[in-house]
Amino acid sequence: MPDLDMVIRGGTVVDGGGGKPFEADVAIAGGKIVEVGKVAGRGTEEIDARGKIVTPGFVDIHTHYDAQATWSSRIDSSSYNGVTTALIGNCGVGFAPCLPARRDALVKLMEGVEDLPEVVLAEGLPWSWETFGEFMDTLDARHYDMDIAAQVTHAPLRVHTMGERAAAHAVATPAEIAEMARLAAEGIRAGALGFSTSRAIAHKTLDGRHIPTLGTPEDELEAIGRAVGEAGASWMQVISDFDEPEDEFARLQRICTASGRPMTFSLLQRESRPWLWRFLLERIEAANREGIRMTGQVMARPVGLMFGFELSQHPFVAKPSWQAVANLPFEQRMQALRDPEIKARLLAEEIADPAIRARLNTWDMIFRLGDPPDYEPLPETSLGVTAARRGMAPAELAWEWMMEQGGRAILNRPIINYADGDLEAVRTMVEHPQTLMGLGDGGAHVGIICDASSTTHMLSYWTRDRTRGPRLPLEFAVKRLTRDNAMALGLADRGLVAAGKKADINVIDYDRLQVKVPVMRYDLPAGGKRLVQRADGYTATLVNGAVTYRDGEATGALPGRLVRGAKA
Repeated sequence: MPDLDMVIRGGTVVDGGGGKPFEADVAIAGGKIVEVGKVAGRGTEEIDARGKIVTPGFVDIHTHYDAQATWSSRIDSSSYNGVTTALIGNCGVGFAPCLPARRDALVKLMEGVEDLPEVVLAEGLPWSWETFGEFMDTLDARHYDMDIAAQVTHAPLRVHTMGERAAAHAVATPAEIAEMARLAAEGIRAGALGFSTSRAIAHKTLDGRHIPTLGTPEDELEAIGRAVGEAGASWMQVISDFDEPEDEFARLQRICTASGRPMTFSLLQRESRPWLWRFLLERIEAANREGIRMTGQVMARPVGLMFGFELSQHPFVAKPSWQAVANLPFEQRMQALRDPEIKARLLAEEIADPAIRARLNTWDMIFRLGDPPDYEPLPETSLGVTAARRGMAPAELAWEWMMEQGGRAILNRPIINYADGDLEAVRTMVEHPQTLMGLGDGGAHVGIICDASSTTHMLSYWTRDRTRGPRLPLEFAVKRLTRDNAMALGLADRGLVAAGKKADINVIDYDRLQVKVPVMRYDLPAGGKRLVQRADGYTATLVNGAVTYRDGEATGALPGRLVRGAKA
């Protein structure tokens, strides 16, 4: 009789610790790795990993599957891309605590901030909770294709405690601050791994109301920070515009110090201020020299808006004539768009709002996504440059490109991390010891962004395919996606291929590893649409020792559970 549940034979182990890859077998029993080396025992199941790499499962620290996790057991697209642990509750938005009368406010906020349609949330959310602890119990009762962990989110705390005054950005009273701090600590004791807040002006409902946490005074965040720190939270997560960089960083540093816990915030190269990331990275270095643990969350590719006639945005979406066809079923919409008169009107109309025009019609920053997708395109391949070379109007070329593949072709508009026309700034951020890999935003922006595949892209592109600059060592990239993130969350039981660790593992055909083109699915509640991005090359993904995906296809196994609290 076999004495092991599984043995992964003869793979090249990239163990997550940053050391050189080595050939070994990996033995698994009871959901844990029990031996790494030459395994004599037999497994009930064995995987031939010769010629493949064996890595820990990836730990995704920045997702928005808060809603999806209440109605689906599949945490995709992340689960298609080697992720075995995902952290929800980022950017200060979530659904707990929430009284029945306040549900609509949180739904509208999630709709505006994270691009999850209200009708999808209204039909999909079971609302089997009011307190944060009850929300955790709802998640705990479900089985998943990966482990999930949660954070306490600031916007629901404000709405729950202050009601309409939160939406009006009123200053909380001392009693209200004390209550928010109590509720936040209660959430940490219920198993949340941290607390998140947003200070971003772009985070607003569709009717233009800013997130209730925008401009929250320092004393409120310090009080909450102290409470979650005393309760044992792993960290505080923040997104901020840093409009006044010096003052804002100093403010966050004081809040971090008061909490006694690490703080992490989004670190990106923005078109409007391409220098800001360097300024913030220098401040992070200085804070850490003083013993204040602050990190920047970075992503190894641009954050890009996906444009297409099947997607939520494209160069014509803000033009008046688009409204006549926008809500038609896709095939009928395409039939209408082939009408020469409709095309002529859409090409001729102008977008009045300069901000929208800059996002949608900056032709020199729009590219074909390509197949396989190209996330570091050459500037001379942009739509604007190509149109000029062909002697045609950029709008007409945009139309032509998007009409390919039956109208399902996708264009990419890098809006962040591409101000220099390459990814050298990104490389510097990724290599920095005080940054963490994140910002894939899985579960959010479902009609315009699809970055949950950034884990796969980091391995395939940065360690193997990049030609426009230096590559990264494979063992470094794996460590960044696994052990570094696990330890930052306080999950020391995973992120490493070593005896005693959780058997969360990827077996990867490294030569075949490649992200696929995103596709639109209509499988959300109420028939809502979402972009999904799969990958080639994952021979097997294991969670708690069970194979969840084999050659990219789900096995039906759902061994993933809610993670409550840090793990030794």
